[in-house]
Amino acid sequence: MRGRPAIAPDVLALIGNTPLVRLGRVARDESFQLLGKLEFLNPGGSVKDRIGPSLVDRAEREGLLRPGGTLVEATSGNTGVGLALCAAVRGYQLVVVLPDKMSSEKIRLLRALGARVVVTPSRVSPEDPRSNYSVARRLAEEIPGAYYPNQYENEANPQAHFETTGPEILEALDGRVDAVVATIGTGGTVSGIGRFFKARSPGTRVVAVDPEGSILAPFARTGKRVEAVPYKIEGIGEDLIPRTVDFSVIDEFVTVKDGESFRMARRLAREEGIFAGGSSGAAVLGAIRWARGASLPPDARVVVILPDSGDRYLSTFYSDEWMRENGFLEGSVTAREVLQTKPFTPSLVAVEPSQTVRDVLRVLEERSVGQVPVLEPGQNVGSAWEEDLLRRVLADGSVLDRSVRNYLSPPFPEVGLETPLSELLKRLREDRALLVREGPGYAGLITRHDLLTFLGRKEETLAV
Repeated sequence: MRGRPAIAPDVLALIGNTPLVRLGRVARDESFQLLGKLEFLNPGGSVKDRIGPSLVDRAEREGLLRPGGTLVEATSGNTGVGLALCAAVRGYQLVVVLPDKMSSEKIRLLRALGARVVVTPSRVSPEDPRSNYSVARRLAEEIPGAYYPNQYENEANPQAHFETTGPEILEALDGRVDAVVATIGTGGTVSGIGRFFKARSPGTRVVAVDPEGSILAPFARTGKRVEAVPYKIEGIGEDLIPRTVDFSVIDEFVTVKDGESFRMARRLAREEGIFAGGSSGAAVLGAIRWARGASLPPDARVVVILPDSGDRYLSTFYSDEWMRENGFLEGSVTAREVLQTKPFTPSLVAVEPSQTVRDVLRVLEERSVGQVPVLEPGQNVGSAWEEDLLRRVLADGSVLDRSVRNYLSPPFPEVGLETPLSELLKRLREDRALLVREGPGYAGLITRHDLLTFLGRKEETLAV
């Protein structure tokens, strides 16, 4: 494997030759060796640095990109960074079109590298004129001297990995590689590596890791296109079938979920000292899951590609608050725990519709609450609010001795005891309180104040 130059002519010469490291802690109980290839140590911080020069070289050779021209690319961010390195070194302009689910850190990084960033909606089909693919094509047609590399269809994408990533792995391990595992998006990484190993080491298994919600793994297994479902992991999975995916060199697919992938990435940081992105967590999780079920020889070598750095996700899954809001923290908190930790007031303070307004106001004062559910056996018939009742009493004193049934506000929305924290947060943005059902009855009331108090008390124990 060629070494990096002592003095590089430019930053592009530093791309590749990333190291392998044994992941001996997150895979401590496994019989196989799990070896991470640290692609985030490329100068632009990701595996996509490798395809930037490859895409540009091809365009220059074919006369599609001329000096001073503009590159326009649809990307989840990292390919944009790889192209930005090329644009800076070779004097091109760059327009990056990316969907709105991408982290703010990626957008800031691209702008810092001189790219113009265009953000498009993520919850639209690839054919929609608002999608990042459609917008990139349109801009490439409208901007004079522009070229759209289109990493989803450009064979220079997998070719970069056929020529560099695959050979590096095989050489570093003296020709003995039992499996290579990589996440799949455009398919360039896993397809290029797969083609190389099928040609040079046919016994090496090639495994692709796809996020739940992507259409790639379902298509590979059934040959049928399904509808994509939104997911949170950035940079992998697709809502279309890229031409750069070579399914013939991929032996197996593993599907992983958002939360478990993010938690594995956080484990890599805390247990291995490897600060990597969510796709790296997905890759490691998928590799371990696949290898446990595979018939591997003793001390087998399983190489997993770690695509990018964690510094692009500080505002997302490396944030405890973001993880809680999305229900991704391990042992996710539910309504049950929020009720169990409510201070002072009992979890459930309720009144019956037959009670007088006077009695209800007394209950509200004694319990220091501003509202109560009004319940009949097994039924949530309404709510009573101190502010509303006092207003009515001030207008007509006789209201005090009338049944509160005559002055009910709408019932509190109901949730179950196992409702996750993410759903509670979402619901309490719209509703001021939620009534928690338990079997045929009710366990308690959770207000916005209760939830804020809970989050403040649990800041330390909620961290993974």
